[in-house]
Amino acid sequence: MSEKKMSSSRKHHLKSLMLSIAKGILEQEVKDREVERQRYMGETCQPLSIPSGIQALQELCRELHHKIDVTDEERYDLEMKVNKSAKEIEDLNIKVIDLKGKFKKPTLRKVRMSADAMLQALLGSKHKVSLDLRANLKQVKKEVKEEDKELRDVGDWRKNVEDKAGMDGRKKMFEAEA
Repeated sequence: MSEKKMSSSRKHHLKSLMLSIAKGILEQEVKDREVERQRYMGETCQPLSIPSGIQALQELCRELHHKIDVTDEERYDLEMKVNKSAKEIEDLNIKVIDLKGKFKKPTLRKVRMSADAMLQALLGSKHKVSLDLRANLKQVKKEVKEEDKELRDVGDWRKNVEDKAGMDGRKKMFEAEA
């Protein structure tokens, strides 16, 4: 067991190595992000050339205002979409919470109630209905079939042999074999 454990100095050494590697990776990511930002700004935004005439300056201002309006409209549309989605998500979360809360499964208990008590509980105390459920059952007469009679008669083979003892001496035949 002691061979598998790592000494505290080794742990601290490995931890410091991991932290130095992570620090280097973070610094590299920051540099890469800055390079990417500079590249994107160079592609998207052309260097500003300020014209010398008043007419050219007014035209530049109109163009800039138009671009600002377009980006503002896009920002507003996206903001409305995000707000609508957030509202829908909130409504769905509320529905989920309601559904979870409503349908808790109760612990079921065994209750003994007569049919009258059950009807009284369902219909209320105003309705006093007494039902005799057995009275509604059909009366069925049991018919004895001949096949069933024969099967009942067969029963135990020893009795059958004794019953046939008088007929052609079958009992003697069985006794002779044994």
